[in-house]
Amino acid sequence: MAERFDPALEPNEPNRHGYIVEIDPANSVSRPRKHTALGRFKHENCEMVMARDGHIVAYVGDDEREKHLYKFVSSGTYRPVMDNPSRLLEDGILHAARFDDGGTGVWLALTPDATGMDKAEICINTRLAATAAGATTMDRPEWVAANPQVAEAYCCLTNNKDRGKSGQPVNGVNSRPNNQYGQIVRWISARGNHASRNFKWGLFVMVGNPNVHQDAYAGSSNITSDNMFNSPDGLTFDSQGRLWIQTDGNYSNTGDFSEMGNNQMMLADAGTSAICRFLVGPKECEVTGVTWSPDHKTMFVGIQHPGERHPHTCHFPGDGASVPRSSVIAIEKAGWLGLGRAVVG
Repeated sequence: MAERFDPALEPNEPNRHGYIVEIDPANSVSRPRKHTALGRFKHENCEMVMARDGHIVAYVGDDEREKHLYKFVSSGTYRPVMDNPSRLLEDGILHAARFDDGGTGVWLALTPDATGMDKAEICINTRLAATAAGATTMDRPEWVAANPQVAEAYCCLTNNKDRGKSGQPVNGVNSRPNNQYGQIVRWISARGNHASRNFKWGLFVMVGNPNVHQDAYAGSSNITSDNMFNSPDGLTFDSQGRLWIQTDGNYSNTGDFSEMGNNQMMLADAGTSAICRFLVGPKECEVTGVTWSPDHKTMFVGIQHPGERHPHTCHFPGDGASVPRSSVIAIEKAGWLGLGRAVVG
């Protein structure tokens, strides 16, 4: 083990981890850039948009029970000709979200005045800063996705078995105790500007099982026996404004999760809130990550840790390998009917 990873020799080493790191895949000699201004916590994705006034806004979730949702707003503004646009993420203000009951919310600036911490402490102990500022504790905020057509964004709140216990009160945005199914929250920025301090929010979907429950755990009205799932995790908009939801949850298919099956990928209409199932993954996998070819005729989807608990029961990708393994599948569109096929890479 390298000496830097021995806390007895280098007690500050843990503080160097837990940040968003930018790489340039098109430049093999570029150096990775650690963006400490975006905070240190258990990041999922980093969703960046340009606000109406040119500021760069980065949304990031902290995938842990009782933690927070964040937004970074750059001090500078983007210009078409810049030597190093990445520097916009080095100077700005990090905010944490407060979701008030009644459908309104505020982004709380994590400044020394608001937190009682200096800038370095805020970058290192970001969770403590958000708590000090009064941010809402959330049900494991994971991926954030911004709608390319309007100034709204969505976040997967995966689940939280501790909701309702001490320190994690039931409230509007986290409205179920022992929240084993999760939900997706949507917020609309004031004045159509992602850099705005204020927003309005609503729940895009409350996930549940209507085959087992008749109360709040059955889910919202856009959940049915034909599309039910649990633990929304990955979240991405395509260029046409369609919302893709990926899950990483309970795949036991028994009890409260009866008939939910394996983890899956859903397609949602942001306008109508309609949700339909697009694909189902192999046994005991997480479906995570999605992107498209430039002509948008091929979709690439990540299949992570198939056969996680019982590898002898899963043979994905089915090419004669002795054990299942993580893969990327390519789903190709073919013909005017939109029919296609999946290819494992």
